Amino acid sequence: MPLLEARNLVKHYPARGFRLGRRSAAVRAVDGVDLVLAERSTLGLVGESGCGKSTLVRLLMALERPTSGQVLLDGEELLALPAAERRRRRRGIQMVMQDPYGSLDPRMTAEELVREPLDIHRDPADARARSRQALEAMELVGLDPAHAGRRPHQFSGGQRQRLGIARALVLRPRVLVCDEPVSALDVSVQAQVVNLLRDLQQEFGLALVFIAHDLAVVRQMADEVAVMYLGRIVERAARDTVFEHPAHPYTRALLSSVPDPDPRRRGHSSRLVLAGDPPSPSDPPGGCPFHTRCWKTQDRCRTEAPPPEPRTGAHRSVVACHFPET
Repeated sequence: MPLLEARNLVKHYPARGFRLGRRSAAVRAVDGVDLVLAERSTLGLVGESGCGKSTLVRLLMALERPTSGQVLLDGEELLALPAAERRRRRRGIQMVMQDPYGSLDPRMTAEELVREPLDIHRDPADARARSRQALEAMELVGLDPAHAGRRPHQFSGGQRQRLGIARALVLRPRVLVCDEPVSALDVSVQAQVVNLLRDLQQEFGLALVFIAHDLAVVRQMADEVAVMYLGRIVERAARDTVFEHPAHPYTRALLSSVPDPDPRRRGHSSRLVLAGDPPSPSDPPGGCPFHTRCWKTQDRCRTEAPPPEPRTGAHRSVVACHFPET
């Protein structure tokens, strides 16, 4: 049984205001997503800004109610549980935010920030035991407990992100959702945080949902990669399959945008440059959502949305494309 599963998740936001004299259409932030996360595995989620990654994360954590679809934890639908039970089960899914400074209350000390989840759940009942656990969590992520009285502005960016990780780990979750946890950090600090997450995953048997724009970081972290475009998963496969044998044209273009660090190969590899901008999620094109930018577009693509279908053979994947790469 999967640890965490999304079944046909849809999230449409009601539109506000008017456009060209007509009321604007609803924003289709997430438009029918299926995902499976196994225990101790890492799912990388990639795609352009605005494709719906952060909205999908909020749905997976039951922070927002989907328009339709289900989120299951250990086979049980989270939103169908009674409120008290749902609150208890949500302890098993915690989040590391993108901005380590904006996600921390500047008025609270480091100890108070890490201890706050324990205080909310009153677990354990003894306040001194909660403080002791908070200090242990700080030490676990490489922060000196002697600095527990400091406030967020007195830490560096990397230390603040470690503080956010300690805050997420203090409840001993089974799933850790990392929403671009290294994008606001320097490159050297990024490597430290990535290595820390990998070590913590091994030590505590965590399952990770890892969102990042940096495909090199995703390749280092993920076991499986899901590529998202305009609210939909267009390709999902094992990490090496996605990076070495991409099947969807959008995945190929996304990988082609990564700079090559070897100066001897620059100018020799063919780079795929997509025409135009991504369509608006409030007015998506008919048929395949990628057909307005795809070089393989045919009449069928303009009228018929491709369902996610398994690609068999040596490079297995699930691809939503009428004409995938072979």
